[in-house]
Amino acid sequence: MKKLLFFFVSAILATALVSCSDDSEDYDAYDEWQSRNAAWYLQIADSARTAIHQAQEQYGSTWEQYCDWKMLKSLQRSQTFQSGVTEDSICVRVLSRGTGTVSPLFTDSVRVSFRGWLMPTTAADGSVEEITFTQTYYGTFDATTARPQLAAVSSFADGFSTVLQYMVEGDDWMVYIPQQLFYGEEEKDVIPAYSTVRFRIQLAAIYPQGTTIPDWK
Repeated sequence: MKKLLFFFVSAILATALVSCSDDSEDYDAYDEWQSRNAAWYLQIADSARTAIHQAQEQYGSTWEQYCDWKMLKSLQRSQTFQSGVTEDSICVRVLSRGTGTVSPLFTDSVRVSFRGWLMPTTAADGSVEEITFTQTYYGTFDATTARPQLAAVSSFADGFSTVLQYMVEGDDWMVYIPQQLFYGEEEKDVIPAYSTVRFRIQLAAIYPQGTTIPDWK
């Protein structure tokens, strides 16, 4: 009887392991990626709008001094892009405000540090992961040791270049860019098509077009 019971329990465990293995193999973290990314961005935008509305009611015309959220309109939007929809804006959460007084133009160059992530996903084992697809520094950001990347504002994707044109030197922002203002339906390296992305961006310096760019100290 004990041998029979042992055989029965072993068979159940083996079946469960095979089933879990099959589920793991069939699991797709990017299933319904386009709709999930769209829903995630709309959720973030709703939080941003709520915070902005509350600040406007409380502080009136000076609300931006007291609110950590912004919604920025795209500056390079295609003429065929539908105007007025949520996805023609970028959501920004201000982590730290810079002391600069001007923002870069599309034709300028900048020194900028950044790290970019895909939308959080749930792995087959149930853990939540957020894939980093680009970064100019490793570990925790430290402005005193980071070496910002030198690049033309125009060299970045629409949403990223738009954000730069609203920043001033010293700004440190967490930025949420909808798929329509990033790579859209195009797959690029490890970034799947229709990806809403999150960036942390720190603007270190601005160089107007035609000026000599000094070495970074």
